[in-house]
Amino acid sequence: EPKHFKQAVKDVRWIEAMKQEIQALEENKTWTLEELPKGKRAIDSKWVYKIKYKPNGDVERYKARLVAKGCTQMEGVDFHETFAPVAKLVTVRTLLTVAVKRNWHIHQLDVNNAFLHGDLNEDVYMKLPEGFGKQDDNRVCKLKKSLYGLKQASRNWYQKFTHSLLDVGFKQSHADHSLFIFKEKDAFVAALIYVDDVVLVGNDPHKIQATKGFLDKRFSIKDLGPLKYFLGIEVAKTKEGMVLSQRKYTLDILEDVGMTGCRPSTFPMEQNLKLDKCDKAACVDGNQYRRLIGKLLYLQATRPDITYAVNILSQFVSDPRQPHMDAANRVLCYLKGTPGQGILIPRDGGTNLLAYCDSDWLGCPMTRRSRTGYLLLLGGAPVSWKTKKQSVVSKSSAEAEYRAMSNAVSEILWMRWLLGELDMAPVGPTALFCDNQAARHIANNPVFHERTKHVEMDCYFVRERVDSMEICPMPIATKDQIADVLTKALGANSLRFLLYKLGARNLHAPT
Repeated sequence: EPKHFKQAVKDVRWIEAMKQEIQALEENKTWTLEELPKGKRAIDSKWVYKIKYKPNGDVERYKARLVAKGCTQMEGVDFHETFAPVAKLVTVRTLLTVAVKRNWHIHQLDVNNAFLHGDLNEDVYMKLPEGFGKQDDNRVCKLKKSLYGLKQASRNWYQKFTHSLLDVGFKQSHADHSLFIFKEKDAFVAALIYVDDVVLVGNDPHKIQATKGFLDKRFSIKDLGPLKYFLGIEVAKTKEGMVLSQRKYTLDILEDVGMTGCRPSTFPMEQNLKLDKCDKAACVDGNQYRRLIGKLLYLQATRPDITYAVNILSQFVSDPRQPHMDAANRVLCYLKGTPGQGILIPRDGGTNLLAYCDSDWLGCPMTRRSRTGYLLLLGGAPVSWKTKKQSVVSKSSAEAEYRAMSNAVSEILWMRWLLGELDMAPVGPTALFCDNQAARHIANNPVFHERTKHVEMDCYFVRERVDSMEICPMPIATKDQIADVLTKALGANSLRFLLYKLGARNLHAPT
């Protein structure tokens, strides 16, 4: 992939890609050529080159994109608001789980040049694209529509797409504003958008096809057919249901850091390893470390087994030392042994919502704060999980567990709200499994004494949900607590046992 225009212009494939981009921009009436008015300034632009690959690694196409240098825009002059929501990965997993359980159709669309469809409200001028202007031509492009790189581009596209779906009867979800739902009699269709990628699920193939036709007429879309590869996540249908994995993404990480030949490990982090700032240890390349941790953070989309290790390692991105890099390499060795591991969404198993919560009391050696971990299963499919350091120090293990329970309850309430909008509202209270007897006792009884009065807000929050029959705290043996994966470094046997219970599967490994 060339870094500059001077490199790309030597290859006929990139020249053709640039011509196609300019043609698409002109057909879309993205700009008009005008003289630059007095008192105005034109922002610059650049070409960005990307080779698009298929899931199997073959080259799909050469993509040249004209990008405005939005870093030179002035707030209040060239742009105002810039926020645009994208779909939460929890919503993606939940929607796919609902679709598999209901045996719905799942399709994927890609909007061609999505950002170019957004309408600009401000007067923005841009210099002529490199390689497509004459020497004596002093005109500039007055942008009529959004262009990649503009600060407001994603917001304008989101608003345009939202209004288009609302015009044809879709309603916007309140639980996730990137989810749009159409209900009419027995027909149900949901559209989930992540910038320019769209997932359509539903039980009415005619309505799905009509929605595709409408979007193609309004925006020009690429129909990618049944869902197979979405946001780097590989989707594979099996006899049991559906498996989500990131095998190609994992192998790309190993190749990027030069560890494709490393010796595999059976667990991602050594047991009882306590990492601190390691001030006396040797420094490592901070950019390389941050790049690696950033990739591992996204790999958590289908890998709850590395969530705890990545959460620990992400604390040291500002000043990484050799022990931190050694621990990160241990995670890579674990990934080498399980590159195709993902999560199973079973077709059977009902639609019951279960939750598990756990904490690691005083787990951080630097701040002595505890670490929260929770996991939500929908009909046996893991849909939401999280590991996070608590904001304050807990004075007892019961308090740490109770704070974890409070965070889990917040996620349960949001999930029940989302499932209600997807016509799969849970019946009865959601079981929340906690292995701490004191935390369950506080949740179920009006107990207040010296140990609980400083967490009174969390106490009331959880207890109200217990009284309203939305949550039901349940006991569980410590060895069966699935959330241990998110709060502790486990040995190979314990990790394998809990991951199987959690729903992790590896299609590329022998059974």
